[in-house]
Amino acid sequence: MFDPASVIVGLEIGTSKVCAVVGEVSTTGTLNIVGLGQSRSRGVRKGEIADASAVGEDVRNAIVEAEQMADVEIRTVYLGVTGGHVRGLTNRGVHPVVSADREITKDDVEDVIRNAKAINLPAENHVVHAIRQHFLVDGQDGVIDPVGMLGARVEVDMHVIHGIFNRLQNPVRIVKGLQLEVEAIVFNGLASSLALLTNEQKELGALVLDMGGGTTEYVVYGGGIIKHAGVLAVGGDHVSNDLAYGLKVPLGRAEDLKVKHGAAVAEEADKGQTLTGNDELGLPLKSVNLEHLRRIMSLRLEETLQLIEAELTRLGLLDYVRAGVFICGGGARIPGIQQMAERVFQLPAHLGRASSISGLKSALDQPEFAAAIGLVKYGSFQQKRRAGGGKLVQSVRETFGTIFRR
Repeated sequence: MFDPASVIVGLEIGTSKVCAVVGEVSTTGTLNIVGLGQSRSRGVRKGEIADASAVGEDVRNAIVEAEQMADVEIRTVYLGVTGGHVRGLTNRGVHPVVSADREITKDDVEDVIRNAKAINLPAENHVVHAIRQHFLVDGQDGVIDPVGMLGARVEVDMHVIHGIFNRLQNPVRIVKGLQLEVEAIVFNGLASSLALLTNEQKELGALVLDMGGGTTEYVVYGGGIIKHAGVLAVGGDHVSNDLAYGLKVPLGRAEDLKVKHGAAVAEEADKGQTLTGNDELGLPLKSVNLEHLRRIMSLRLEETLQLIEAELTRLGLLDYVRAGVFICGGGARIPGIQQMAERVFQLPAHLGRASSISGLKSALDQPEFAAAIGLVKYGSFQQKRRAGGGKLVQSVRETFGTIFRR
């Protein structure tokens, strides 16, 4: 058994699976993954709750499996959230320095941050994260800490990730209904980037794509900070639906064909190949053209990546990405997806693997567990912040930027 105070649990309620990852922080501060539980997800559509009772049962099964593997009792979790309603935007706060000597104080910094967080959102929206990017003093850009500097005006850029409150609360209510407490809700894209990227990659600039069953989250880092985050409500389920429609086969078989024979790129060798098989009763199934299958997949996947590329190009963010594209989620397993990403973004693409974490290799090497592992990592830094106070603020900031919750 582990010390309950050192145990951190990340819970991802995804479209295709529910995943609970248990981490333990050692006395030396090292994070180890010690347990993993998962269950097929039956009540989630496009990353959001569609059947609360089914999701509750799936979450319970994943939690029980994780408890048995880690030999712990799970009481609290860091809960990942996503959905097409989740948005990211950058807002600038401005504050005049009124002191006689024009020296910027901590109070001035707190005021300007408060101003940057006071964005004009619809009443039903809730701020999930407000991430500090950088300060400006009298127009001087790139200031890391303005306290003690002289200036008449201090500004700060904050990247605010927000969503519709009730839709964010639906998974929280399900978890609390299982007598578990939610330590915090965390955007899945942010969690994935915490799991995959090193500080050097964040500094160089990186794009993280988490390609799940119902959504694709994306996060852009540059200069060590988050530049932009967002969600596209398109994922692996849409590929399966396209295959079912295009190949004129049942959805279940389309999913099976996608997993066993799918690829992001149709090769010359695919021409003329047909796929056959038998159903549960031994009766022959409709034959399927392999080239046709892969072309359908390629079109949907390319469109998904192109939509993200178009947004990032419009915002001028791809210039910050020098370390390349890091792909995780179940979509990272599709053969050829890295080559397709390289072609669409004109950047090197990599299969994302968890970094700076030890423990269960079966989980750390699997791209579909990146978000849940990142939730544990997020929790470990929150725990260090509470325990260490100001001494650890800089190391926490280096890891994922300064995150404030409203």
